[in-house]
Amino acid sequence: MASNDRLRSGGPPRPLKTGDTWWYAAVAGEAAGSFSARVRTRTRRACLGAVLLLTVVYAGLVLTATGRRWGDAAVTGRRADSAAVRVLREHPSLAGLTTFSLILGCVLLLAVGLIRKRYALTGAAAGAVVTALAVTGLLQRYAPRPRIVDTAGALVPSGFPSAQTTLALGIALGLVLVVPYRLRALVVGAATLWAAAVGAYTIAAGQHRPGDVIAAALVVLAVTTGLLAVIARRGKVRPGPRRGPALPGLPVTVPLALLAVAGLGAGLWLLGDTLALPTAAPYDPAELRLAHRCGQALAAGVVATAGLTLLALLRRVDVDGPPAAYRLGGPFVEAAGVPHDSDLVGPFTEDRDHEIS
Repeated sequence: MASNDRLRSGGPPRPLKTGDTWWYAAVAGEAAGSFSARVRTRTRRACLGAVLLLTVVYAGLVLTATGRRWGDAAVTGRRADSAAVRVLREHPSLAGLTTFSLILGCVLLLAVGLIRKRYALTGAAAGAVVTALAVTGLLQRYAPRPRIVDTAGALVPSGFPSAQTTLALGIALGLVLVVPYRLRALVVGAATLWAAAVGAYTIAAGQHRPGDVIAAALVVLAVTTGLLAVIARRGKVRPGPRRGPALPGLPVTVPLALLAVAGLGAGLWLLGDTLALPTAAPYDPAELRLAHRCGQALAAGVVATAGLTLLALLRRVDVDGPPAAYRLGGPFVEAAGVPHDSDLVGPFTEDRDHEIS
């Protein structure tokens, strides 16, 4: 009989220790209505919803002439936006600072996990970042799109989705797996604000269109929630304490929520006017500037919403630490002499008419 099987009548009376209950944690993750099953269901639905929204964004902003014209206007409009031009002119070191911050973010993600000795979760977080970057590269290379050439006749490479935003937001959402539970909202919220700033810089610098940043946020959200669904299926999640990370994270989550609401609200409100651009030049500089600001608002709002969505999905869900202990019950265990007041709680139903051998 395996060491983790339910004890039979006449078997050894020793109850299983907490470290021996990994198998029962997996069973709890499969039980209908269990905590792990609920977490798995909502993270899986979030993953499918992100994939669906990514498909809509791709079809609307890449495959349609109106979407491509709006994206081009948003990139061209950065020159008509005096605020963006002034910031880029007065701070030319922003390009190097953005690259350095991405490198520092990767080091921070690995360092926090390794210092806290969360080796498996650190590997999972790094794997999610690598997977999101791989999906981004595949979409950039193989996703069907119209052939676009520049003034010299060379084929313009695709920037859909944005690799910089994918890396930045992947690091931000990956911190969910390695930071302590009570600091989750504070750290992930601050990192999401940084990811939104990276996306805004790529648009202002003309490196990416707003749709590229939006698509990158959806790719990262889909990959991260899919990973969390797998973790929940294996029974590696447990209920967090009621006094969770909400209160310490308010200084960050409140501005993040305001950015999400204001960005999506203003972007969608301006989108109707900016989509009515003429089909050919010349364009009004005011319309181009409006398109740029609309794209910046939408991109920032989607990135902020992605971070808030993950924090909401993991509300009172702890992925940091060992699984909860389980109590073994049933007539076979009672006949074997296992004490009734054992602190091991199992995933079995109340009738306890189960035996695993």
